[in-house]
Amino acid sequence: MEDALAVVEESLLQQARGTAVNLPRAHSIAGPGVYVAHMQAALHEQGVAGFKAYTAASQGYRFLVYLISAESGRLLAIIEANRLGQLRTGAATGVSVRHMARHGRQVVGILGSGFQAETQLEAVCQVRDVESVAVYSRSATNRAAFAERMTGELGLTVVKADSARDVVDAADILITITSSRTPVFEGRWLTPGMHVAAVGGANEYVTELDDDAILRPEVLVVDSIAQARKECGELLMPASRGLVLWEQVRELWEVVGGSVPGRRGDDEVTLFKSLGMAIWDVAVAKAVYDKAVAQGVGMRVGD
Repeated sequence: MEDALAVVEESLLQQARGTAVNLPRAHSIAGPGVYVAHMQAALHEQGVAGFKAYTAASQGYRFLVYLISAESGRLLAIIEANRLGQLRTGAATGVSVRHMARHGRQVVGILGSGFQAETQLEAVCQVRDVESVAVYSRSATNRAAFAERMTGELGLTVVKADSARDVVDAADILITITSSRTPVFEGRWLTPGMHVAAVGGANEYVTELDDDAILRPEVLVVDSIAQARKECGELLMPASRGLVLWEQVRELWEVVGGSVPGRRGDDEVTLFKSLGMAIWDVAVAKAVYDKAVAQGVGMRVGD
């Protein structure tokens, strides 16, 4: 995670310098509930480009990243990317916390206890002094297991909450990482100074956040406006009713690069909506590739 945080943040700095290119995700529908998604990027300073392709079907998701030399056009690596995606998604939340959350000892609340939730907490604990964590998800068994597992892994107290309201009320930093198609908390529960990282859902018909959660923050940031305008239900729905203007929305690279403040005071509510960007995949893939070459691991399949 320490490496993932560094390379994801550097990829955003490269966006700020104009030396990284990201293209939004596109989907090809292959049948009911079956699609192929594709997203690509180039990191000029690292001399690499690449793309991630993944499939969704009845047996779940499968992810592959293809890393390409920008100098020769040669395919450098094909990397199975379920774990890679888990790391880069958590790292992006960590970067948002580093630049948008208040400093000082923090309580973290997390709604969701699935595959992606672990690295969300891991990343936040890398960038902030975390006092404790409260978790809620619909399955009492899953949230109890998550609390026990993460208490051991992180060496801090992770408690299972009885409701989403209990989590929001306790939190300085709130993470939503669910598969819910409807809001998982009420925006009116947010209190001054909170930072929210909304990470679940990348679909124009899906929203983890209600209108109040979108309208309440003084700072509203996404990873990619171009992608958000295609598949971010949390923004598309209120924007279609004139409740929010796209001109109010900023991108994370602007915050990381210093052209837009992540927060202007300790009482502001800040929100980062994460959809996932190919530059993060390419950046983390390059780091993995470099380590694999240095350590002589992986299977060589051609020149």
